[in-house]
Amino acid sequence: MSARPELRALTSVRGLAAWFVVLFHIRGSIAGLPPIAAAALAKGYLAVDFFFMLSGFVIWLSWSDTLRSGGLAAVPGFLHKRIARIWPLHLFVLGCTVGLVTVLLASGRHDGAEYPFDLLPLHVLLMHNWGFTDRLAWNDPSWSISAEMGAYLLFPLLTMAIDWRRVPTAAILGTVVALAIILNAVFAASGFETLGADIARFGLIRCLIEFSIGTAICALYLRWRDRSARPAIVAAVIGVGFGLLSYAGLPEPLALPLAFASLLLALALTSGMRANPLEGKALHYLGEISYATYLGHFVLFVVFKLVFVRDVDDIPVPLIGSYLLLVLITSILLYHGVERPAQRFVNALALPVFRSKARPVSR
Repeated sequence: MSARPELRALTSVRGLAAWFVVLFHIRGSIAGLPPIAAAALAKGYLAVDFFFMLSGFVIWLSWSDTLRSGGLAAVPGFLHKRIARIWPLHLFVLGCTVGLVTVLLASGRHDGAEYPFDLLPLHVLLMHNWGFTDRLAWNDPSWSISAEMGAYLLFPLLTMAIDWRRVPTAAILGTVVALAIILNAVFAASGFETLGADIARFGLIRCLIEFSIGTAICALYLRWRDRSARPAIVAAVIGVGFGLLSYAGLPEPLALPLAFASLLLALALTSGMRANPLEGKALHYLGEISYATYLGHFVLFVVFKLVFVRDVDDIPVPLIGSYLLLVLITSILLYHGVERPAQRFVNALALPVFRSKARPVSR
């Protein structure tokens, strides 16, 4: 079974989305940030919603046939690959954070309130955003990796329960809309109007629904990828339309998932087209190292402020630029020095529980 060609534009967008999250987390510390820029960066949490859909898309593209044909025998192999992909770097960054906090506590420079040691086992096992806690802690961005792990565990069941190839297009579209309506109802029932609200409580359901939407969008992509550019244009217009409707008053938990779903489809359908700026090597590389960027930037900002910053609420732009350059350098080092070697090591482990004759269509 040969691997499917990579959709490079989607990898590039993943990199841009990771940097949007970085800017979201530091926006309150940038001196002289114009209000319009502050308002735009304040929506950076939405990049995670795009991540969830993209993950569902890519994993359905890579694994649905293997799991469907291999059945239960293929599930351990799938989980082995997913654990190798996300767990080693998470554990490394978490370990670095624990070391930093230990030093700060010993020196009296921090009270440790944001770093509860009793919750560390949940973080190590990537179960810390499964409803067992009421707040984010340690490396805050890792909440979404915990939610992704939940989606991976449920994905084989989804694959065996639904074969999108046999579902009419209208039903797939209706399912996408229905899932967005359900997501909006979950938030509305608790009085929340944004997708970033109460992550500890709603992060997992937010991930599961948007991940599922991503699988449906992949089915549409497979159905329309050999047609003319018309489906991509229509999807892009619909995506922009829902984005505008969110600003016009349509609830964010309803409008933005539909906007992202449409734009994801448009991006997938246009991937590989000539003159696509998202196909460039630089942007693609940012996507390759985006997991390291996403997981590493938060604790790096803590260290950066401790070492270089006096007023953490008013950091000069040149110093912010230095931090962003440091994030890039650190991402490169983490990707090549930790993430990829550790992934290869874990993938090579011949653990009996993970043996499977089925082969994935991509890593």
